Amino acid sequence: MSAKSVKGEKGKKPASAAVNLIAGGGAGMMEALVCHPLDTIKVRMQLSRRGRTPGTKKRGFIATGRDIVRKETAFGLYKGLGAVLTGIVPKMAIRFTSYEWYKQFLANKDGVVTSQATFLAGLGAGVTEAVAVVTPMEVVKIRMQAQYHSLSDPLDVPKYRSAPHALLTVVREEGIGALYRGVSLTALRQGTNQAVNFTAYTEFKSALQKWQPEFEGKNLPSWQTTIIGLISGAMGPFSNAPIDTIKTRLQKTPAEPGQTAIQRITLITRDMFRQEGPRAFYKGITPRVMRVAPGQAVTFTVYEYLKKHIEDSNFLNFGGGQYEE
Repeated sequence: MSAKSVKGEKGKKPASAAVNLIAGGGAGMMEALVCHPLDTIKVRMQLSRRGRTPGTKKRGFIATGRDIVRKETAFGLYKGLGAVLTGIVPKMAIRFTSYEWYKQFLANKDGVVTSQATFLAGLGAGVTEAVAVVTPMEVVKIRMQAQYHSLSDPLDVPKYRSAPHALLTVVREEGIGALYRGVSLTALRQGTNQAVNFTAYTEFKSALQKWQPEFEGKNLPSWQTTIIGLISGAMGPFSNAPIDTIKTRLQKTPAEPGQTAIQRITLITRDMFRQEGPRAFYKGITPRVMRVAPGQAVTFTVYEYLKKHIEDSNFLNFGGGQYEE
């Protein structure tokens, strides 16, 4: 297992918060624009109860996507995108900045970051972004994605007309606490995702740099970054698919008076198992992998590209050095 100095091979400091904001935000926006339709399909599949009763047939991700386009136009695949774009810049800035901070904190006395420390730093970064940004963003996004209205019919007025309107409506009708519904599950999902993602990416990148000495201490070619980002990004969804499905259903509906979060999670889990079987916990796994894996490939590739060019041009006049996972 690899271990790296916090300051990297060339002794440079970690990327600054400003670099993480611009490079991470740009990477996040590109990821959202490319992959959001798959996320909408995933959410619809997770919320679907088809196949539970006799006479209904389950739909796969292609059929679900085709059905959305047929009934709601192609723009239906981008429902909730506004909420994602609003939160993606701070989310990515928090992810990479907190990851660097946790890495430095967990480094040993010689400044070396072990694989275990990388895993914990990724876990901490995922939990941090979940609490700070992701949970409220996903509550709004899921409410909008769950609306079965046609965007081609001007008379079919949805309850939530836009991301800001959805945000205000949820707060007004259910209180600000509703924006943090499912925060524990979201933190668990994001934490495990980023722990696996950063650890796998770091190990793959380290191995490729050792096999190619000319890239030791330097950025890998973009095509290699894309491939290892794709592989590392695919690992997380398989490890926490049940958490994501339960979280989606929890965030979709308002809470019953007097019901605690644990009671709701237990009730949703029990009802899913009894009525739909264990396979229900993996609903939407195909579009989720198809969304998360290329999303991480886009994120790492664009992030590394933008960060390198920002630092090479000295645009921000900061001394942050090469980002080392």
